[in-house]
Amino acid sequence: MRPVWKGAVSFGLVYVPVKMFTATEKKDVKFNYLHVKCNTPIQYRRYCSACDQDVPMEEIVRGYQYEKGRYVVLREGDLEVLPPGGPHNVEILDFVDLARIDPVYYDKAYYLAPAAGGEKVYALLKRAMQETGKAAVARVAIRSKVSLAVLRAAGETLSMSTMFYPDEVRDAGAIEEVHYQVELSENEIKMAVSLIERLSAPFEPQKYTDTRRQALMDLIQARVAGEAMVAPAAPEAAKVVDLMEALKASIDLAQSKRDAAGAQAGEKGGRPARRKKSGNEATVTGNPGRRRKSS
Repeated sequence: MRPVWKGAVSFGLVYVPVKMFTATEKKDVKFNYLHVKCNTPIQYRRYCSACDQDVPMEEIVRGYQYEKGRYVVLREGDLEVLPPGGPHNVEILDFVDLARIDPVYYDKAYYLAPAAGGEKVYALLKRAMQETGKAAVARVAIRSKVSLAVLRAAGETLSMSTMFYPDEVRDAGAIEEVHYQVELSENEIKMAVSLIERLSAPFEPQKYTDTRRQALMDLIQARVAGEAMVAPAAPEAAKVVDLMEALKASIDLAQSKRDAAGAQAGEKGGRPARRKKSGNEATVTGNPGRRRKSS
């Protein structure tokens, strides 16, 4: 497998160089449009280069290229013997634990809303899935493609994500770089776990923004207004060679950010956080984000 991107995964001040590989591949049957008289591929304007003429739609057939320059021709009658794609419906196959589905199988996401007259059964299915904590694996026909899908209750709606079939998901074991052997000390593991715990937070999607896109729009608006735009200097990343030092520095940085966020939350709530110092360390003993109950 060939990498499509090389970079690094970072958490805190720890940088992990990585290569990125495409995890999935489409295995749809693809056709080329051919001239029925000579089986020459049709160009975008439906032009036959061998016959040197434009080709009307009635003279175009589907062709599957099984070898370079060689095609199997399929006509409409040939496709009629295939299993029907079915109407635009979602056929639930199983109810499963959502956590057991590897996200690598997900493709495109959709929302499902009730049609006129179907509100009650829609609400019943959604409520039952919420009560059981289950998601539904289904088969759905969209256009001429029949896909696997997973349905789950998402707030006020049912969401549906189409899925790749198992043979469309590439085997990560084929990546030679993942077959490495290293030794991790218990101290390194404990510090890495501690760093992850300090950087953990509730998932709030609204706080993540595309800063590059915003910068691009700022640049465009500046050009529209005829103004010059000065790019900010890129911050220099601290080069930490020792892994333990990088972990320790990252933990200290995460703690300082959490303390600052807690103090800010305390100021907003009118109740500053109380701190208890011990040596050179400070731990928050109050809960700055907790609101007082109204009397």
